[in-house]
Amino acid sequence: MSWDGTALTVEIREIAVPLPRLISGSVRLYPSAIESASFALDSGGRHRWQPIAPCARAEIRLNRPDLNWSGSAYFDTNNGDRPLEADFVRWDWSRAPVPGGTAIVYDVLGRDGLCLHALRYDANGGVESFTPEPASVLPQTMWRVPRFVPGRGPAVIETLEDTPFYARSLVATRLMGQRVNAVHESLMLDRFSSPWVQPMLPFRMPRAVKNVDINPR
Repeated sequence: MSWDGTALTVEIREIAVPLPRLISGSVRLYPSAIESASFALDSGGRHRWQPIAPCARAEIRLNRPDLNWSGSAYFDTNNGDRPLEADFVRWDWSRAPVPGGTAIVYDVLGRDGLCLHALRYDANGGVESFTPEPASVLPQTMWRVPRFVPGRGPAVIETLEDTPFYARSLVATRLMGQRVNAVHESLMLDRFSSPWVQPMLPFRMPRAVKNVDINPR
């Protein structure tokens, strides 16, 4: 990963599973503005979330397989002082483009209570809170992961990722008085920490991590 002051570039060279094949190419993320504020996800402030580039554009250029795509994008980070499963039962998160910016709803059920962040980011920088409509329940995934989505009459357009403890979906719902298509994720931490899931993780998510700082000085 590298940051040149304009774009974050991720060079990819991975082996696909379950059928091994090379995946190589690059992803470039162009933020329209960079945000520095972070938000606590629990009452003790042990877990923090920062939407670094809530309004952005991405360009994907893969040569193996031959695949190109560009469109709206988003980049954030989470960090914490303890394992997630120690302090959270579940969370639901959604992001949707709205006129002039991006709307995000982070609905967290912690072991010490509820936490809700509903934020609208302006494409030119700046953020304001809003009150979302109450969450509705979507059908569970194949792995029976529940999905709670803010807004009336939500519908699943496509389930993008379905695992025993996590689901990512494209959903249609209502945010800030208008119909939107939102990227939505649901995470079940009790399921994540269960003895039958933990042995799967090294095979499902092998990775090396290197920190890249793109916050303004």
